[in-house]
Amino acid sequence: MPETGPVPSEPWEYCLYIPNDPRAVTVSRRTLRLILTLHGLIRLVDVAELLAAELVSNAVRHTKGPAALRLRWASGVLRIGAWDADPAPPEPPVPWERSVDLEDGRGLALVKACADLWGWQPLSREGNRGKVVWCELAAG
Repeated sequence: MPETGPVPSEPWEYCLYIPNDPRAVTVSRRTLRLILTLHGLIRLVDVAELLAAELVSNAVRHTKGPAALRLRWASGVLRIGAWDADPAPPEPPVPWERSVDLEDGRGLALVKACADLWGWQPLSREGNRGKVVWCELAAG
């Protein structure tokens, strides 16, 4: 497996559909690690894995239906998204300084702190409903 190398120039995209099961977070993290390693993006793995785990964990914990992990690489930017069937917007992130003592609810604050950009969008196309919560990491 390639450890390092040039940043991939060709765009690619993966989607992993997962059941509403807490074990899906581990499956998602390991799948993301493998994909990024095989594409020569090992330097993004640790942060990307943390962010994906937070997004997928929220999708599994706060909804009742299936979910999906979406990964897209284009123009030197990795976009990580978690789709779920609930169209309701995510709770806004708690400011980091207030979230330190909380037992949970820090996920989006962590995403906001570690990602270059993050957001969410409702979906309603091709029969898919719900939302995608996403974040981006630049290769540089």
